Amino acid sequence: MQHILVVDDEVGIRELLSEILADEGYKVELAQNATEARARRQEARPDLVLLDIWMPDTDGITLLKEWASSGVLTMPVVMMSGHGTIDTAVEATRIGAYDFLEKPIALQKLLSTVGRALKHGAAQPQPGASLAALGRSPLITDLKQRLERIAAMRTPVVLVGEPGCGIEACARVLHTRNTPWVAPESSALLASQPIELLNQARDGTLFVHDVAELNRAEQKGLLLLLAKVARYNTRVVCGASRALSEVAAGGEFDAQLYELLSAITLNVPSLRQHREDIPELAGLMLGRMIEAKEIPLRQFSTAALNLLRNFDWPGNVTQLESVVRTLAQTAHTEEISAEDVARALPEPASEPAPQVLAFDQPLREARDEFERAYFEYHLGKEGGNISRVAEVVGLERTHLYRKLKQLGVKLARREE
Repeated sequence: MQHILVVDDEVGIRELLSEILADEGYKVELAQNATEARARRQEARPDLVLLDIWMPDTDGITLLKEWASSGVLTMPVVMMSGHGTIDTAVEATRIGAYDFLEKPIALQKLLSTVGRALKHGAAQPQPGASLAALGRSPLITDLKQRLERIAAMRTPVVLVGEPGCGIEACARVLHTRNTPWVAPESSALLASQPIELLNQARDGTLFVHDVAELNRAEQKGLLLLLAKVARYNTRVVCGASRALSEVAAGGEFDAQLYELLSAITLNVPSLRQHREDIPELAGLMLGRMIEAKEIPLRQFSTAALNLLRNFDWPGNVTQLESVVRTLAQTAHTEEISAEDVARALPEPASEPAPQVLAFDQPLREARDEFERAYFEYHLGKEGGNISRVAEVVGLERTHLYRKLKQLGVKLARREE
């Protein structure tokens, strides 16, 4: 059952909206002011908020700004007012509101707006994903400023960085709120359904997870797609695990596609390059889990945070979040200690036996040979546990499965 929070200081309006929405099958929570709204949002995690603008303690616009700036605007918000202006509606939409309803609200207008807002909210990616999730160090601040400078441009953008470093979070900075976000899990769709992807992303953003790993057919599909983006008013943002200049130099990338994508390229730093952010990031991750009631109250000791800061994090922010979740769920006391962290961090790998890599072969085959050995090593070390391997190497499980299949790495059946 979808959950709607109604925030209005007029009891008659609260009760009327509650009755109408309940009759339509929604679960409804009520709040008469911003203080109650904050508490209900945290407790109930609503799918939609109907928020009055004029309230006695804190007005709705101020509350909307507060939610947006603190990273908790995770649901669509529809503003309501009996004496709003066009400027007010524009301001609310700019901050992040989905729509604006003028009182008295017609029944059909209310229900159609609620239905569209809920459908829109369900289609949006769940943000872990503002740049606040990457830190506030000078390196990240500079990255944010660069992203903001190009946000209004429609030129395709390539974001280069290691797996797990926050490329998708950066891409979402370039995404216009309340417009479609399309990020196909399978890059094969670029080859088989490029126009369908454009239709889905019309007036919004199409995000390609790793353009450096596309095969020739997928590159051809992306090239076709880029030729038509203006007609669909779609912005294309691509992640890349390697610099495209390197891929193109190895003869693995279409020259025309490389030329189209090379106009704007930004490097996303690895977590070890801004390790001063790690203590704050770990605390924010822990706080989000506590707020979502996924875990009981927890906090890090200073020694634990120092240990996290000094680790190299090959899987970057994704790996850090996985370790924080493990610590939060397995710690025996409220305080997470350095000993807890030491047990949760991967042990340094023992020195592997030297492997001879044949250099008299094309670059792609040499890289595949290395990657095959790399993943086989980690699969053996983790006993075939795909979840653990994904965490250690810093890949999403779906991407890891696809990579293993591409490399022909066989997965042994694990003993239960």
